[in-house]
Amino acid sequence: MPEKIEAFNFFPGRIIAGKYSILTKLGGGWEGEVYRVIEKGTRIERAAKFFFPARNPGGKASRLYARKLHRLRDCALPIQYHTEESITFRRTPITVLISEYVEGDILGEFLSRQPGRRVRPFEGLHLLHALAKGMAEIHQAGEYHGDLHPGNVIVRRSGLSFELKLLDLFHLDDSKAENRRTDVLDSIRIFYDALGGQRLYARQPTAVKEIVCGLKHTLILKKYPTMNRLVKHLENMTW
Repeated sequence: MPEKIEAFNFFPGRIIAGKYSILTKLGGGWEGEVYRVIEKGTRIERAAKFFFPARNPGGKASRLYARKLHRLRDCALPIQYHTEESITFRRTPITVLISEYVEGDILGEFLSRQPGRRVRPFEGLHLLHALAKGMAEIHQAGEYHGDLHPGNVIVRRSGLSFELKLLDLFHLDDSKAENRRTDVLDSIRIFYDALGGQRLYARQPTAVKEIVCGLKHTLILKKYPTMNRLVKHLENMTW
């Protein structure tokens, strides 16, 4: 039975697999933690996902994750997978997946630095459109994210536009259709939170409230049963 490891907390400078040096932690989730590392020989920065052993029995989750990234290699949002490594942590084998490192800010940290810790409605609509359009591409490829939140979206600001990357993807054994609907709900929740959440919701424009639907899942999915439907609404809405 794998040891119950729920955090790695690697310090900067730690050498991983004899090839990579830890720079900083990027984020974490149910499956594991993601770090920014630098390849010792080439000095190229990478992203490394370390899987918690209890969430990766027999390497099943890491293999599914790697294959998922490979299938989505032509989609804009996912990072590009490179290779698999293995390390020992507390005498327990740990699988590490190495991917490209993308410059940018974690969305939650980006929002924390904005005035009022939020973006304006017009900016929020651009953010939601970038996320929904990228997720629609993933859905069309037959996949889903499954755990969208401000801690696993990387954002780069360019004028009114937002360039986004997904720090992590999640794998669930539930139906893909159900998880795609969850992606729709999570995308709208990110939009809602980016605009200031509950404290400012009453003052939001009608166009915003028509998208958020008070965060009532049934109403949201009735209006936007697919990510494509949400994209079409955003691209044709009257502001």
